[in-house]
Amino acid sequence: MKKQLSIILIATLGLGSVWAGNPDRAGSAGASQLLINPWAASNGLVGANMASIVGLESVFTNVAGLAFIGQTQLITANSLYLGGSGISLNSVGFGTRVGSSGVLGITVTSMKFGDIPIMTEDLPEGGIGTFSPSFSNIGVSYAKEFSNSIYAGLTMRIIGESISNVKASGIAFDAGIRYVTGENDRMRFGISLRNVGPPMRYAGDGLTVTATPQGATGSLTVLQRSERYELPSLLNLGLAYDVVTTEDLVVELNGMFTSNSFTKDQFGIGAETRIGEKFAVRAGYMWEQGFMQEGNVSTTAYTGPAGGLSINLPAGSSGSVISLDYSYRTTNPFNGTHSVGLKISM
Repeated sequence: MKKQLSIILIATLGLGSVWAGNPDRAGSAGASQLLINPWAASNGLVGANMASIVGLESVFTNVAGLAFIGQTQLITANSLYLGGSGISLNSVGFGTRVGSSGVLGITVTSMKFGDIPIMTEDLPEGGIGTFSPSFSNIGVSYAKEFSNSIYAGLTMRIIGESISNVKASGIAFDAGIRYVTGENDRMRFGISLRNVGPPMRYAGDGLTVTATPQGATGSLTVLQRSERYELPSLLNLGLAYDVVTTEDLVVELNGMFTSNSFTKDQFGIGAETRIGEKFAVRAGYMWEQGFMQEGNVSTTAYTGPAGGLSINLPAGSSGSVISLDYSYRTTNPFNGTHSVGLKISM
């Protein structure tokens, strides 16, 4: 028990380094793709299930949940981000057990913005072709069961962002811990630190300017250096409790507090009802600090309700399960985000 408490204490002290929502710095961080949940099931709970989430979806909110994979899991998801914007997210992942208590996972997420007309000072109306921005990140995660109560994990994420002639790349780390307690493990606590890494910077031919100085006979090319920008680091604290646990019905309540380093703090709540082993329905609500105050300006499109459901289908006699997930999150502005996903658990 002393060893377990020491792990929790050390993790809490380390993660507490980013405990401070700072609305005055909103918009000053980059790589905001790291703040978008690409997975369907957890989006139905606004990500508030970070203390109870299991499997590959946990690499977004609390990687410690990766340790609960049985043998192998495959996952894919597609999201129509901010309905009407034309932006989509596509994600895939693979996780498998390594040894008796560890799980290794790999996830890939990419954002597509469609084709955008190329416009210049000389041709402001375009007509000279298009370009397609590309945002992506690749995560390699490892989680381990240290005891019947303590689970922990770590993710290393490679980040890439580019347009036709400018790009940036970087690396970020996530870490998470879950503590399970109570009768029949009905209560779970979670803490996770996300998006911690060195600053990124854009570079490329798009930042060069060619001009002919007055009186000169030749042209001169000048390279403009872009400013570095920080990653959107944050701290999540979560709690989950099973208020109903019967053979045919489980009702789980979730709560989460998010302390953002570069924007306002957020609170999320969610409830999941599992009927037998074949059906689950979810609902959640995200609230941003100061959201209800008169004259407040929101710093995120994701505030308000969300919902979703899952259908789990047995696949063969080996115990494999195919899960179909759907969720919808309201946004302001735009027309919400629809997410669909497919999981195969073996």
